[in-house]
Amino acid sequence: MNERTGVITFQSNPLTLLGNEIKVGDKAPKFTATDNGLAPKALADFAGKVLIISAVPSLDTPVCDMETRRFNNEAANLGDDIKILTLSMDLPFAQARWCGAAGVEAVQTLSDHASASFGEAYGVLIKELRLLSRAVFVVDKSGTVQYVQYVSEITEEPDYDAALEAAKKLV
Repeated sequence: MNERTGVITFQSNPLTLLGNEIKVGDKAPKFTATDNGLAPKALADFAGKVLIISAVPSLDTPVCDMETRRFNNEAANLGDDIKILTLSMDLPFAQARWCGAAGVEAVQTLSDHASASFGEAYGVLIKELRLLSRAVFVVDKSGTVQYVQYVSEITEEPDYDAALEAAKKLV
């Protein structure tokens, strides 16, 4: 598996990402993750939608919490053609608990804990921590990646406006 260094840090400490870097124009890689009801979900389950895919280390951390709540609030203004997914290595039970406590209903959380299928496919699996790095991908209705941000310091928030604008242009 491809290892990439010099891409991200955690509190200024460099980490290693596993998997290939995704670039604008790439076909969105297939993945399978687990939803909060323990059902498998694949990229194909969201065919025909514009996707904002947010990868976060853990919903139980302050920045991931803020990010997912922000995307949940923004989802109300996006319409039915745009779907927001948040993926983490948190167990589905923890994701369901967090969503219930946070009132998050518009963002679909998916767990990558079982196989790291998403993390490896999108190049966001952190070798040293077996967590996902913070990143945002926007995928058009035909499955082509139209926006990518690998957040270089994973304790920082992504550029919400850029991701949302990229998604809105695709509807």
